[in-house]
Amino acid sequence: MQPSALDKPDAAAFAWARFRRILGWMAVGTAIFIALAIWALEMAYGPLSWVAILAVIGGGGGSIMLGAVLMGLSFFSSGTGHDEAVERFDG
Repeated sequence: MQPSALDKPDAAAFAWARFRRILGWMAVGTAIFIALAIWALEMAYGPLSWVAILAVIGGGGGSIMLGAVLMGLSFFSSGTGHDEAVERFDG
């Protein structure tokens, strides 16, 4: 069975660095979204309680980051050859 790219330390370091970089940019985008969402809610409803602000952060930010992590992991496994390794093992 042919090893995947993550079995090589240099390739693994590159793949994990790329994954962290993508998640970092998604975190920046999520923070901008949260700030805009809180601002829009305050314009529509007036001052928000800390519970409402935490709900926006947890609901909106948590959903976006969860989606980013799961999509990032699917691209990560595909880009490093893990998907092909499973096909070779099953086949």
